[in-house]
Amino acid sequence: MVETISALSTGISQLAEQLFGDDTKGSLRFTSQLLAMCAKAQDKDFLLVHNPGGWGTTHLENLLQWERSIVSGAGATLDRLGYTYSLIQYFRTGSGWSERMGDIKEQYHFFASKAKVMAAGLSFITQYYTDIKVVLVGASLGAAFTNAVSQHVAGLERVFSIELGIPFPYKSRRVITKNTLVVDSNGLMPDALMEWNVPVIIKAYLVAPFRWTKYLLQGKRMKFTYCTNIPGHDYNWDYPEVQQQIETFLSLNFGNTSNLEVETP
Repeated sequence: MVETISALSTGISQLAEQLFGDDTKGSLRFTSQLLAMCAKAQDKDFLLVHNPGGWGTTHLENLLQWERSIVSGAGATLDRLGYTYSLIQYFRTGSGWSERMGDIKEQYHFFASKAKVMAAGLSFITQYYTDIKVVLVGASLGAAFTNAVSQHVAGLERVFSIELGIPFPYKSRRVITKNTLVVDSNGLMPDALMEWNVPVIIKAYLVAPFRWTKYLLQGKRMKFTYCTNIPGHDYNWDYPEVQQQIETFLSLNFGNTSNLEVETP
């Protein structure tokens, strides 16, 4: 076991050096993330990886309810199918405004650098754990990042992605494969951000400051982004079309463990 852990750490350190060179901060952050992912993957059938929307920094407990429900629903489906899994979040952006400014540049280039880094980590995991499958889940900007990562791991048959509500500017750049589920509608109304309904989007942002001020006056501290409610840009697990698409995708790709058991004579 000690030799195994040593080999794992050595492999991750070598990969970090290849990716980051003399960038010590980036190398340490990558190493920490990948070690955490490997620890979660140990003895599991699946690694469920959530790429948060927005800046990609929001922890599960602080997510909008609908995004949190998707992560929980996907995990519950794997559990119902009889698989073991671990959930981990992948934060693509660090804290601070300089990090966010860097992410804006990444967004413009469809996350070219950041997606390559995460893809390298996923490739390492699937090589080290030869039986594990990886399911990426992303919503909004998290969906765009997830698709960018998926393009870098197109040759990895055991990496799958679920992408909900990718913003309009990235629709033309996404690639959909048999391992990809894209959910472009919640089944109740068109997604204004996906359809680039500019008047509706502008109205949502104009109303947001008043909604934020209302919460503030009530003594409630609310993130400004939570006050920007763009019609149709929510994909709650309780919406039948959303739930059905995800459950069907997971069931068709992986089946139920009870149906995979082979009777011995």
